[in-house]
Amino acid sequence: MKMLWLSVILILSTKGLFAQNMNAGARITAMGQTGVALQEVWSIQSNQAGLASLHKPIAAISYLSSIQGTEISTQSIVFAYPYRHQTFGWSMQSFGFSAYKERRFGFAYACNFNDVLYASLNFNYHQLSIAGYGNAGTYSLEAGLQFKPSENLIIGAHVVNPSASSYDTSVDDVLPVFAEAGSSYMFSDKVLISTALVVSSKRIADFRTGLEYSVIPQLAFRGGISTRPFKQYAGFGYAIDHLCIDGAISSHPALGYSPQISLAYEF
Repeated sequence: MKMLWLSVILILSTKGLFAQNMNAGARITAMGQTGVALQEVWSIQSNQAGLASLHKPIAAISYLSSIQGTEISTQSIVFAYPYRHQTFGWSMQSFGFSAYKERRFGFAYACNFNDVLYASLNFNYHQLSIAGYGNAGTYSLEAGLQFKPSENLIIGAHVVNPSASSYDTSVDDVLPVFAEAGSSYMFSDKVLISTALVVSSKRIADFRTGLEYSVIPQLAFRGGISTRPFKQYAGFGYAIDHLCIDGAISSHPALGYSPQISLAYEF
């Protein structure tokens, strides 16, 4: 059994599936994982610059069933606290199953410059645990920018792990290195479209796009696609007073469907 799980770990990590399984909340997932130019509490997992737009503290949790039919899942807890023109954020994510765990602890700082420019830094501590093979840890850095030239348009850029930090283990490629840029545009009070271009250290470019349609202020439906690999996304969001419930599902050509649920509470 140990050799079977080790084989699964090696195969999936070689394909980069573990390292890229970031849980950025169901809203961002449903919009094709185009969070680089979106602004909400889950920006702490996509582009931390988006945190600088928040005005009230928000806590959120999310659960993602990463590979259907297995116990592999991703759980995340995030918290953002705005203070004047600054926002401080904390995040914790756990990915894997009983024999393999990737944990990520992050601390983010974001600053708002006159509601036009938003900038951020995020420091991460990564921990890898493989049953029977021990533990490993390392650090990484992220940086993000967002530019808002008008009320309707946001342009974002984000870089992850530019120093190419990695674990000192036999499992390769567990810490991704990539940069992304994109935009979001509010066509009306009901329609939001977002796009992102992600380029990894392997020189693989992934174009993503997403759409959010607000039927009423409390209810929204979302969809999106990404190209490398080709994935489809769909989801919804419903707000009740200070509580927001988001659901999403994504379709991977090799791994099938991955459902996700997120809850956020604004204090």
